Amino acid sequence: MTQSLHDTALELFRCAIDRADPAAAVRAHLATQPLAPLEGEGRRIVIAVGKAAVPMMRAALATLPEAPATALAITNPENQADLAGAEVITGAHPVPDQTSAAAGARALDLLKNLSPQDQVLMLISGGGSALMVAPAPGLTLTDKAAVNEMLLASGLDINRMNLIRQNLSQLKGGGLCRAAAPARVTALILSDVIGDDLRAIASGPTVDPLGTAQDARALLQDQGLWRTLPDTVQTHLSEAGAAHETPVAQNILIGSNRFSLEAMRDRAEALGWQVPELIADLTGDVTEAATRVLAAAHSAPMDRPVALLFGGETTVRLTGTGRGGRNQELALRVAQAADGLDGDWVFLSGGTDGRDGPTDAAGGLVTPQTWAEIAQAGADPEALLNNNDSYAALQAADALVSIGGTGTNVADVQILLRRPA
Repeated sequence: MTQSLHDTALELFRCAIDRADPAAAVRAHLATQPLAPLEGEGRRIVIAVGKAAVPMMRAALATLPEAPATALAITNPENQADLAGAEVITGAHPVPDQTSAAAGARALDLLKNLSPQDQVLMLISGGGSALMVAPAPGLTLTDKAAVNEMLLASGLDINRMNLIRQNLSQLKGGGLCRAAAPARVTALILSDVIGDDLRAIASGPTVDPLGTAQDARALLQDQGLWRTLPDTVQTHLSEAGAAHETPVAQNILIGSNRFSLEAMRDRAEALGWQVPELIADLTGDVTEAATRVLAAAHSAPMDRPVALLFGGETTVRLTGTGRGGRNQELALRVAQAADGLDGDWVFLSGGTDGRDGPTDAAGGLVTPQTWAEIAQAGADPEALLNNNDSYAALQAADALVSIGGTGTNVADVQILLRRPA
């Protein structure tokens, strides 16, 4: 264990990112669990949707035993790339627009008139919900945008918002499977959702919906939101008939925050670190998350090297005008409490997509000296923290983690390495 704590933390962070590599995950799965052979004159259609659509499609095309009849990748403009053997189009994220609607229409067109001998391979990653949209009959993209704006301001949790969104869509909540019927559907899924609820990833195009139109209407009425809806949406939810049964798809999780935590654990143990229980639900406000991290550190054994590994996605309460992100602020808050943590330690918090907030950093890596080093550089760490200016604070102490875009996203990971002084 001669490697520095700083370098070990960065190695474990890279390990988490590598495990979430979308292309590697697709290749590994298809190599060990190939798709069933096509029957008769059956065709194979491959549709990839999400921010990782291009690398996932590239890996599938290179791994499948024969070229698919049709291959479509739907991604965001920043990740668009030419791909031999596939059509690549873009939608908008995080707010869908007409390009998203065109992408949804293109996907639905490919799923028309399939037979039981046909096979659909879906490659799903985060962002798919906005990149590919298809409003339910009678609704427009403007209607859906108005509902989405209302939901984001409503305080409803993500599952209840998705219940409503799914009932306004032809694709969400199993809609893709219904459109593809009677063809067989297999979905390889890279999760950006803590807890890996498949119904929430890209709003669950290949899984059962969260509820019916009647459930959505009752929720909106109970929350006092019904009369804020466009008239067309009220009519749609009131007149929707019985829910159509969703054909069963084979849904396979090939990458997630939990998988990345397990990869970090295996590497840390190979390097000689003791790893207590993985903490896979570090969510909520960064202030509370920092308290939780420090509590775990205080309760860990003091007589041996320990690696505390966390995963999740925190939130920041913005009260200032500074620049930063949830991972940078979490790291800075842990640095603030350095006096209360004995031993030699480092703490890293980073986004697996390589981007934290509106900055070029993935997060921060702090030590017992970081808070003092910010002050020594002529900055006021307390004032910067109060202004949500974690980027400037960490930059002053050379404590930013900057690795560039990674091409994947399985939320955030945190690493606290601690050994006796």
